[in-house]
Amino acid sequence: MDKVIPRKSKKIRYLTIGIGAFLVLATVVFFSFNKKRSLNVKGDELIVKKVEMAFFEDFMVFQAKVEPLNVMLVNVTEGGSVKEIFVENGATVVKGQPLARLYNPNTELNYLTQETAIIEQINNLNTGKLNIRNQELNLNKDLVLIEHDYNDAKRLFDMNSKLFDKDVISKNDWNTFKEGLRFQEERKRTIQQSIQKEKQTNQLQISQINRSIQTMEMSLDILRNNKKNFLIIAPESGRLTSFQPVLGKTFQAGESIGRLDSKQGYKLKAEVDEFYLEKMREGLKGEIEYQGKILDVVVTKVIPEVKGGHFSIELNFDPKEKIILQDGLSFGVKLILSERNKILVLPKGNFNQETAGKWIFVVNGNKAERRTIKLGRENPSYYEVLGGVKEGESVITSSYLDYKDVEELSISSQ
Repeated sequence: MDKVIPRKSKKIRYLTIGIGAFLVLATVVFFSFNKKRSLNVKGDELIVKKVEMAFFEDFMVFQAKVEPLNVMLVNVTEGGSVKEIFVENGATVVKGQPLARLYNPNTELNYLTQETAIIEQINNLNTGKLNIRNQELNLNKDLVLIEHDYNDAKRLFDMNSKLFDKDVISKNDWNTFKEGLRFQEERKRTIQQSIQKEKQTNQLQISQINRSIQTMEMSLDILRNNKKNFLIIAPESGRLTSFQPVLGKTFQAGESIGRLDSKQGYKLKAEVDEFYLEKMREGLKGEIEYQGKILDVVVTKVIPEVKGGHFSIELNFDPKEKIILQDGLSFGVKLILSERNKILVLPKGNFNQETAGKWIFVVNGNKAERRTIKLGRENPSYYEVLGGVKEGESVITSSYLDYKDVEELSISSQ
Protein backbone atom coordinates (compact mmCIF):
# COMPACT_ATOMS: atom_id res chain seq x y z
CA MET A 1 0.00 0.00 0.00
CA ASP A 2 1.43 3.36 -1.05
CA LYS A 3 2.25 6.06 1.62
CA VAL A 4 0.96 9.57 1.13
CA ILE A 5 3.74 12.22 1.37
CA PRO A 6 2.45 15.69 2.36
CA ARG A 7 3.64 18.71 0.16
CA LYS A 8 5.85 21.30 1.78
CA SER A 9 4.39 24.71 2.19
CA LYS A 10 5.62 27.35 -0.32
CA LYS A 11 5.87 29.91 2.49
CA ILE A 12 8.50 27.84 4.32
CA ARG A 13 10.55 27.45 1.13
CA TYR A 14 10.49 31.20 0.39
CA LEU A 15 11.38 32.01 3.97
CA THR A 16 14.38 29.67 3.86
CA ILE A 17 15.60 31.23 0.60
CA GLY A 18 15.20 34.78 2.03
CA ILE A 19 17.12 33.96 5.19
CA GLY A 20 19.92 32.47 3.14
CA ALA A 21 20.13 35.52 0.90
CA PHE A 22 20.15 37.87 3.89
CA LEU A 23 22.97 35.93 5.52
CA VAL A 24 25.04 36.08 2.33
CA LEU A 25 24.42 39.84 1.96
CA ALA A 26 25.24 40.50 5.62
CA THR A 27 28.47 38.54 5.26
CA VAL A 28 29.46 40.61 2.22
CA VAL A 29 28.63 43.87 3.97
CA PHE A 30 30.48 42.82 7.13
CA PHE A 31 33.66 41.98 5.27
CA SER A 32 33.34 45.12 3.14
CA PHE A 33 33.22 47.38 6.19
CA ASN A 34 35.90 45.52 8.10
CA LYS A 35 38.31 45.26 5.23
CA LYS A 36 41.09 47.84 5.56
CA ARG A 37 41.10 50.57 2.95
CA SER A 38 44.46 50.14 1.27
CA LEU A 39 46.44 51.88 -1.45
CA ASN A 40 49.43 50.87 -3.53
CA VAL A 41 52.26 53.42 -3.49
CA LYS A 42 55.81 53.51 -4.83
CA GLY A 43 58.60 53.48 -2.31
CA ASP A 44 60.55 56.25 -4.03
CA GLU A 45 57.60 58.60 -3.48
CA LEU A 46 57.87 58.27 0.30
CA ILE A 47 60.22 59.68 2.91
CA VAL A 48 60.78 57.17 5.70
CA LYS A 49 62.51 58.05 8.98
CA LYS A 50 63.17 56.18 12.20
CA VAL A 51 61.87 56.98 15.67
CA GLU A 52 64.92 57.32 17.90
CA MET A 53 66.30 58.45 21.23
CA ALA A 54 68.13 61.73 20.66
CA PHE A 55 69.12 64.88 22.46
CA PHE A 56 66.14 67.21 22.20
CA GLU A 57 66.55 70.93 22.64
CA ASP A 58 63.34 72.91 22.68
CA PHE A 59 64.28 75.94 20.63
CA MET A 60 62.83 78.18 17.97
CA VAL A 61 64.35 80.06 15.07
CA PHE A 62 63.11 83.42 13.81
CA GLN A 63 64.35 86.56 12.09
CA ALA A 64 65.09 89.73 14.08
CA LYS A 65 66.13 93.20 12.97
CA VAL A 66 68.78 95.43 14.52
CA GLU A 67 67.61 98.64 16.18
CA PRO A 68 69.48 101.21 18.32
CA LEU A 69 69.38 100.42 22.02
CA ASN A 70 68.31 103.96 22.89
CA VAL A 71 66.35 106.01 20.38
CA MET A 72 65.04 109.54 20.95
CA LEU A 73 62.35 111.07 18.78
CA VAL A 74 62.88 114.57 17.39
CA ASN A 75 59.43 116.17 17.66
CA VAL A 76 57.99 119.41 16.32
CA THR A 77 57.00 121.70 19.21
CA GLU A 78 55.38 124.47 17.17
CA GLY A 79 53.68 123.46 13.94
CA GLY A 80 54.58 125.18 10.69
CA SER A 81 56.08 124.76 7.24
CA VAL A 82 59.76 123.97 6.66
CA LYS A 83 61.70 127.17 5.92
CA GLU A 84 65.33 126.02 6.28
CA ILE A 85 67.14 122.65 6.49
CA PHE A 86 70.57 122.59 8.10
CA VAL A 87 71.56 118.88 8.14
CA GLU A 88 70.91 115.74 6.10
CA ASN A 89 69.49 112.39 7.10
CA GLY A 90 72.16 110.10 8.58
CA ALA A 91 74.35 112.97 9.82
CA THR A 92 76.04 112.81 13.21
CA VAL A 93 74.89 115.78 15.32
CA VAL A 94 75.62 117.19 18.78
CA LYS A 95 73.18 118.28 21.43
CA GLY A 96 71.69 121.71 20.66
CA GLN A 97 72.70 121.68 16.99
CA PRO A 98 70.06 123.26 14.68
CA LEU A 99 68.41 120.75 12.36
CA ALA A 100 65.72 122.78 10.60
CA ARG A 101 63.61 125.92 10.94
CA LEU A 102 59.84 126.15 10.58
CA TYR A 103 57.70 129.18 9.82
CA ASN A 104 54.12 129.98 10.83
CA PRO A 105 53.09 133.65 10.36
CA ASN A 106 49.79 133.31 12.23
CA THR A 107 51.46 131.87 15.32
CA GLU A 108 54.24 134.46 15.25
CA LEU A 109 51.67 137.29 15.03
CA ASN A 110 49.81 135.76 17.97
CA TYR A 111 53.06 135.63 19.96
CA LEU A 112 53.75 139.30 19.17
CA THR A 113 50.24 140.31 20.29
CA GLN A 114 50.59 138.37 23.55
CA GLU A 115 54.05 139.81 24.19
CA THR A 116 52.78 143.38 23.71
CA ALA A 117 49.85 142.76 26.08
CA ILE A 118 52.09 141.31 28.80
CA ILE A 119 54.58 144.20 28.56
CA GLU A 120 51.70 146.69 28.84
CA GLN A 121 50.42 144.96 31.98
CA ILE A 122 53.91 144.99 33.51
CA ASN A 123 54.18 148.74 32.81
CA ASN A 124 50.76 149.35 34.42
CA LEU A 125 51.79 147.45 37.52
CA ASN A 126 55.06 149.37 37.75
CA THR A 127 53.07 152.64 37.47
CA GLY A 128 50.81 151.50 40.32
CA LYS A 129 53.86 150.69 42.41
CA LEU A 130 55.29 154.15 41.69
CA ASN A 131 52.03 155.81 42.76
CA ILE A 132 52.19 153.98 46.08
CA ARG A 133 55.75 155.17 46.59
CA ASN A 134 54.64 158.76 45.84
CA GLN A 135 51.86 158.47 48.40
CA GLU A 136 54.37 157.39 51.01
CA LEU A 137 56.62 160.29 50.06
CA ASN A 138 53.77 162.81 50.46
CA LEU A 139 52.92 161.37 53.86
CA ASN A 140 56.54 161.67 54.91
CA LYS A 141 56.53 165.31 53.80
CA ASP A 142 53.42 165.94 55.89
CA LEU A 143 55.11 164.28 58.83
CA VAL A 144 58.12 166.60 58.46
CA LEU A 145 55.85 169.66 58.56
CA ILE A 146 53.97 168.31 61.56
CA GLU A 147 57.21 167.59 63.40
CA HIS A 148 58.31 171.16 62.63
CA ASP A 149 55.08 172.52 64.10
CA TYR A 150 55.50 170.28 67.12
CA ASN A 151 59.06 171.43 67.68
CA ASP A 152 57.91 175.10 67.51
CA ALA A 153 55.16 174.41 70.01
CA LYS A 154 57.60 172.58 72.29
CA ARG A 155 60.14 175.42 72.10
CA LEU A 156 57.46 178.00 72.99
CA PHE A 157 56.19 175.82 75.80
CA ASP A 158 59.67 175.40 77.29
CA MET A 159 60.48 179.11 76.97
CA ASN A 160 57.16 180.29 78.41
CA SER A 161 57.31 177.71 81.19
CA LYS A 162 60.17 179.67 82.76
CA LEU A 163 58.41 182.99 82.24
CA PHE A 164 55.26 181.63 83.83
CA ASP A 165 57.23 180.44 86.80
CA LYS A 166 58.51 184.05 87.19
CA ASP A 167 55.00 185.44 86.74
CA VAL A 168 56.07 187.22 83.54
CA ILE A 169 53.12 185.91 81.52
CA SER A 170 49.56 185.40 82.49
CA LYS A 171 47.99 182.08 83.20
CA ASN A 172 45.73 182.36 80.15
CA ASP A 173 48.76 182.82 77.89
CA TRP A 174 50.43 179.89 79.60
CA ASN A 175 47.38 177.71 79.05
CA THR A 176 47.40 178.70 75.37
CA PHE A 177 51.01 177.53 74.95
CA LYS A 178 50.30 174.33 76.88
CA GLU A 179 47.22 173.54 74.75
CA GLY A 180 49.19 174.23 71.57
CA LEU A 181 51.85 171.70 72.60
CA ARG A 182 49.21 169.09 73.51
CA PHE A 183 47.53 169.57 70.11
CA GLN A 184 50.80 169.22 68.21
CA GLU A 185 51.70 166.08 70.21
CA GLU A 186 48.31 164.50 69.45
CA ARG A 187 48.53 165.55 65.82
CA LYS A 188 52.03 164.12 65.48
CA ARG A 189 51.05 160.80 67.13
CA THR A 190 47.95 160.43 64.93
CA ILE A 191 49.88 161.11 61.73
CA GLN A 192 52.66 158.71 62.74
CA GLN A 193 50.11 155.94 63.39
CA SER A 194 48.40 156.67 60.09
CA ILE A 195 51.70 156.59 58.21
CA GLN A 196 52.67 153.30 59.88
CA LYS A 197 49.40 151.63 58.85
CA GLU A 198 49.69 153.09 55.37
CA LYS A 199 53.21 151.74 55.02
CA GLN A 200 52.07 148.24 56.07
CA THR A 201 49.26 148.34 53.51
CA ASN A 202 51.59 149.68 50.85
CA GLN A 203 54.17 146.98 51.54
CA LEU A 204 51.48 144.29 51.09
CA GLN A 205 50.30 145.89 47.83
CA ILE A 206 53.85 146.26 46.54
CA SER A 207 54.60 142.62 47.41
CA GLN A 208 51.53 141.50 45.48
CA ILE A 209 52.45 143.73 42.56
CA ASN A 210 56.00 142.34 42.53
CA ARG A 211 54.68 138.77 42.46
CA SER A 212 52.35 139.66 39.60
CA ILE A 213 55.22 141.30 37.71
CA GLN A 214 57.42 138.25 38.35
CA THR A 215 54.71 135.91 37.02
CA MET A 216 54.22 138.05 33.94
CA GLU A 217 57.96 138.18 33.31
CA MET A 218 58.06 134.37 33.53
CA SER A 219 55.17 134.22 31.05
CA LEU A 220 57.06 136.61 28.83
CA ASP A 221 60.18 134.41 29.00
CA ILE A 222 58.14 131.31 28.14
CA LEU A 223 56.49 133.16 25.28
CA ARG A 224 59.85 134.28 23.92
CA ASN A 225 61.24 130.75 24.30
CA ASN A 226 58.22 129.40 22.45
CA LYS A 227 59.11 131.69 19.57
CA LYS A 228 62.44 129.83 19.46
CA ASN A 229 60.59 126.52 19.04
CA PHE A 230 60.35 127.16 15.31
CA LEU A 231 64.05 126.26 15.31
CA ILE A 232 64.29 122.48 15.66
CA ILE A 233 67.46 121.43 17.50
CA ALA A 234 68.99 118.08 18.42
CA PRO A 235 67.84 117.06 21.94
CA GLU A 236 70.88 114.78 22.32
CA SER A 237 74.07 113.90 20.49
CA GLY A 238 73.93 110.98 18.07
CA ARG A 239 73.18 109.89 14.54
CA LEU A 240 70.10 111.40 12.89
CA THR A 241 67.77 108.94 11.15
CA SER A 242 64.31 109.04 9.55
CA PHE A 243 64.90 112.76 8.95
CA GLN A 244 63.09 113.65 5.73
CA PRO A 245 61.95 117.31 5.84
CA VAL A 246 61.08 119.02 2.54
CA LEU A 247 61.05 122.78 2.06
CA GLY A 248 57.47 123.99 2.34
CA LYS A 249 56.19 120.78 3.94
CA THR A 250 53.91 121.42 6.92
CA PHE A 251 54.34 119.60 10.23
CA GLN A 252 51.84 119.65 13.09
CA ALA A 253 52.80 120.31 16.71
CA GLY A 254 53.89 117.05 18.37
CA GLU A 255 54.64 115.33 15.06
CA SER A 256 57.93 113.44 14.78
CA ILE A 257 60.37 114.76 12.20
CA GLY A 258 63.22 112.32 12.88
CA ARG A 259 65.00 110.00 15.34
CA LEU A 260 68.33 110.16 17.16
CA ASP A 261 70.47 107.08 17.73
CA SER A 262 72.61 107.81 20.78
CA LYS A 263 75.11 105.10 19.70
CA GLN A 264 75.03 103.48 23.14
CA GLY A 265 74.45 99.99 21.75
CA TYR A 266 72.01 97.87 19.78
CA LYS A 267 69.09 95.55 20.34
CA LEU A 268 67.10 93.08 18.25
CA LYS A 269 63.36 93.29 17.64
CA ALA A 270 61.30 90.45 16.20
CA GLU A 271 57.73 89.45 15.41
CA VAL A 272 57.07 85.91 16.72
CA ASP A 273 54.20 83.55 15.92
CA GLU A 274 51.51 83.59 18.61
CA PHE A 275 52.00 79.80 19.06
CA TYR A 276 55.06 80.60 21.20
CA LEU A 277 53.38 83.23 23.38
CA GLU A 278 52.95 80.94 26.41
CA LYS A 279 56.55 79.75 26.14
CA MET A 280 58.07 83.21 25.79
CA ARG A 281 59.40 85.03 28.85
CA GLU A 282 62.06 87.55 29.76
CA GLY A 283 65.48 86.06 30.45
CA LEU A 284 65.39 83.35 27.76
CA LYS A 285 68.79 83.06 26.11
CA GLY A 286 69.63 82.63 22.47
CA GLU A 287 72.38 83.14 19.93
CA ILE A 288 73.08 84.60 16.52
CA GLU A 289 75.94 84.20 14.07
CA TYR A 290 77.81 87.37 13.07
CA GLN A 291 81.01 87.48 11.04
CA GLY A 292 81.77 83.86 11.84
CA LYS A 293 81.23 84.33 15.58
CA ILE A 294 78.39 83.15 17.80
CA LEU A 295 77.00 86.05 19.84
CA ASP A 296 74.80 85.56 22.89
CA VAL A 297 71.48 87.40 23.17
CA VAL A 298 68.78 87.47 25.86
CA VAL A 299 65.08 88.33 25.79
CA THR A 300 64.58 91.62 27.66
CA LYS A 301 61.00 92.52 26.76
CA VAL A 302 57.89 90.58 25.72
CA ILE A 303 54.98 92.57 24.29
CA PRO A 304 52.04 90.09 24.50
CA GLU A 305 49.68 92.06 22.27
CA VAL A 306 48.88 89.83 19.27
CA LYS A 307 48.46 91.47 15.88
CA GLY A 308 48.05 89.47 12.70
CA GLY A 309 48.93 86.26 14.52
CA HIS A 310 52.25 87.63 15.87
CA PHE A 311 53.56 89.36 18.99
CA SER A 312 56.74 91.39 19.53
CA ILE A 313 59.85 90.70 21.59
CA GLU A 314 63.12 92.57 22.16
CA LEU A 315 66.52 91.01 22.75
CA ASN A 316 69.76 92.56 23.99
CA PHE A 317 73.31 91.53 23.15
CA ASP A 318 75.79 90.30 25.74
CA PRO A 319 77.23 93.58 27.12
CA LYS A 320 80.75 92.10 27.02
CA GLU A 321 80.63 91.94 23.23
CA LYS A 322 81.77 95.14 21.52
CA ILE A 323 80.15 95.13 18.10
CA ILE A 324 79.35 97.74 15.49
CA LEU A 325 76.13 97.20 13.57
CA GLN A 326 73.75 99.17 11.39
CA ASP A 327 70.01 99.68 11.64
CA GLY A 328 67.97 97.31 9.52
CA LEU A 329 70.40 94.37 9.55
CA SER A 330 68.56 91.07 9.95
CA PHE A 331 69.75 87.99 11.87
CA GLY A 332 68.44 84.50 12.36
CA VAL A 333 68.01 84.02 16.11
CA LYS A 334 68.07 80.60 17.77
CA LEU A 335 66.21 80.97 21.06
CA ILE A 336 66.53 78.20 23.66
CA LEU A 337 63.18 77.35 25.30
CA SER A 338 64.30 74.42 27.48
CA GLU A 339 67.38 72.44 28.53
CA ARG A 340 68.94 69.79 26.30
CA ASN A 341 67.64 66.29 27.23
CA LYS A 342 67.71 62.86 25.58
CA ILE A 343 64.16 61.74 24.76
CA LEU A 344 62.21 59.76 22.16
CA VAL A 345 61.84 61.91 19.04
CA LEU A 346 60.33 61.79 15.59
CA PRO A 347 61.88 63.73 12.67
CA LYS A 348 59.67 66.52 11.38
CA GLY A 349 57.91 66.24 8.01
CA ASN A 350 54.90 67.27 5.96
CA PHE A 351 52.73 64.46 7.37
CA ASN A 352 51.74 66.71 10.27
CA GLN A 353 49.82 69.06 7.96
CA GLU A 354 47.15 66.39 7.33
CA THR A 355 47.27 64.50 10.64
CA ALA A 356 47.71 67.39 13.12
CA GLY A 357 50.07 65.05 14.98
CA LYS A 358 47.30 62.55 15.87
CA TRP A 359 48.27 59.56 13.66
CA ILE A 360 51.03 58.32 11.38
CA PHE A 361 51.89 55.45 9.00
CA VAL A 362 54.25 52.94 10.59
CA VAL A 363 56.27 50.87 8.09
CA ASN A 364 56.49 47.10 8.53
CA GLY A 365 58.17 45.39 5.55
CA ASN A 366 56.33 46.34 2.39
CA LYS A 367 53.29 47.50 4.34
CA ALA A 368 52.54 50.68 6.28
CA GLU A 369 49.69 50.77 8.77
CA ARG A 370 47.95 53.77 10.18
CA ARG A 371 48.52 54.20 13.91
CA THR A 372 47.39 56.72 16.51
CA ILE A 373 50.23 58.67 18.16
CA LYS A 374 50.69 61.44 20.69
CA LEU A 375 53.24 64.22 20.18
CA GLY A 376 54.53 66.82 22.62
CA ARG A 377 57.02 69.62 22.17
CA GLU A 378 58.68 70.42 18.89
CA ASN A 379 61.68 72.23 17.49
CA PRO A 380 62.69 72.88 13.87
CA SER A 381 64.08 69.31 13.60
CA TYR A 382 62.02 66.99 15.82
CA TYR A 383 58.72 66.26 17.53
CA GLU A 384 58.75 64.88 21.05
CA VAL A 385 57.00 61.43 21.08
CA LEU A 386 54.72 60.83 24.05
CA GLY A 387 53.10 57.60 22.80
CA GLY A 388 52.03 55.43 19.86
CA VAL A 389 55.42 54.44 18.42
CA LYS A 390 58.59 52.93 19.84
CA GLU A 391 62.29 53.48 19.36
CA GLY A 392 63.56 51.94 16.14
CA GLU A 393 60.22 51.88 14.30
CA SER A 394 60.15 53.40 10.82
CA VAL A 395 57.49 55.96 9.94
CA ILE A 396 56.51 57.85 6.81
CA THR A 397 57.12 61.59 7.27
CA SER A 398 56.29 62.83 3.74
CA SER A 399 52.93 64.37 2.85
CA TYR A 400 49.72 62.36 3.38
CA LEU A 401 47.64 64.53 1.08
CA ASP A 402 46.86 61.71 -1.43
CA TYR A 403 46.07 59.04 1.14
CA LYS A 404 44.85 60.72 4.30
CA ASP A 405 41.68 58.53 4.26
CA VAL A 406 43.64 55.28 3.71
CA GLU A 407 44.37 52.86 6.53
CA GLU A 408 47.05 50.74 4.92
CA LEU A 409 49.70 51.35 2.29
CA SER A 410 51.24 48.64 0.09
CA ILE A 411 54.74 49.78 -0.78
CA SER A 412 56.22 48.61 -4.06
CA SER A 413 59.87 48.99 -5.05
CA GLN A 414 58.98 50.12 -8.60
